Amino acid sequence: MMAKAVAAVLTLLLISAVGTQGKALARSAIELRCQCIDTHSKFIHPKFIQNVNLSPSGPHCKNVEVIATLKDGREVCLEPTAPWVKLIIKAILDK
Repeated sequence: MMAKAVAAVLTLLLISAVGTQGKALARSAIELRCQCIDTHSKFIHPKFIQNVNLSPSGPHCKNVEVIATLKDGREVCLEPTAPWVKLIIKAILDK
């Protein structure tokens, strides 16, 4: 049941990303490997996060990847199972 919920969340976020982040979506469409080598699980305050992109698992990568773009331009791979990351994803979906 948890896998279905994660899949639904990822699908909704990817659909919402089409209108706002075409460039990021195009990049992930041609990548044939995982984007995240390591993940960050320590809390990052949402006021420092500019955007969040989700890449579902698939033939290119077995992992679900959550990539946050910070307001200073850095990209950080977040641990998708961290409780605070789950809250951010839920908040995005509730908007």
